[in-house]
Amino acid sequence: MKRIPGLVLLCAFVFAALSSVAAQEMQGAGTMPPPKVLVLFREFLKPGKGGEPHEKAESAFVQAFTKSKWPTHYLAVGSLSGRPRALFLTGYDSFADWEKDNKAVEKNSMLSAALDRASVADGELLSDADGSVMVYREDQSLRANVDIAHMRYFEISLYQVRPGHRRDWDEAVKLVKAAYEKIPDAHWATYQLVYSQQPGSTYVIFTALKSASEIDDSFMRDKDFVAAMGEDGMKKLAELEDKAIESVQNNLFMFNPKMSYVSEEWIKADPDFWKPRVTTTAAPKKPEKAAEKPAGQ
Repeated sequence: MKRIPGLVLLCAFVFAALSSVAAQEMQGAGTMPPPKVLVLFREFLKPGKGGEPHEKAESAFVQAFTKSKWPTHYLAVGSLSGRPRALFLTGYDSFADWEKDNKAVEKNSMLSAALDRASVADGELLSDADGSVMVYREDQSLRANVDIAHMRYFEISLYQVRPGHRRDWDEAVKLVKAAYEKIPDAHWATYQLVYSQQPGSTYVIFTALKSASEIDDSFMRDKDFVAAMGEDGMKKLAELEDKAIESVQNNLFMFNPKMSYVSEEWIKADPDFWKPRVTTTAAPKKPEKAAEKPAGQ
């Protein structure tokens, strides 16, 4: 995790929103499955503290992990809708692996001290922070294996299911998934919150995008979805949604390479994005002093 692993549990913070990210400890580039366990830390920024000030503060975390050659990586994304915030996503194969990572950080005194110092500086920019943990639901996902190193955005949809209506939700998801299986390129990863303010009944759906043009394409596919569902299917889906869904949130997030600590495989896959070259501007030449005029002129 970006913070000292275990901060989520120590602070009892929780959040509800995620995505198909940093796969299998975020190792390796190319097409990969979503991680089985996803840990998220969310930071809300004070007005005017986003952009360069936040990126500068976050660089201290990246430098600390890089210096320690830490094997666990994380992805940072920034909000393009809703309240200004940043999400830090870390994937694990299991909760046991998460615990192992936590303990390893605690035993590394130099890394822990560096993270503590970075947290103090970063905290000055924040109005609030929280965290959450969720598990991957392969049965409710579709074509979730993606080349995440070449993605640039996440569409994150948060569904709150009414108590006692999880079966209605499951049935609705089956209908939607069956329809989208007929539509090429449709894909998403579904997670279920297990440590949150409303665990068990909150589902987060992530759609990874290479460019914003894919958002335009998704609207174009709406008619294909309706056709695949059919009139009776759409009617049944509306009934199930009315029963099962208490609330829905949809937001868009953009990957931030400056605040992410990613693997060498990701960097090699797209170095211009994950490790952009630093361009330096030559200092302007100082104007030459004018020759002193002879007296009397």
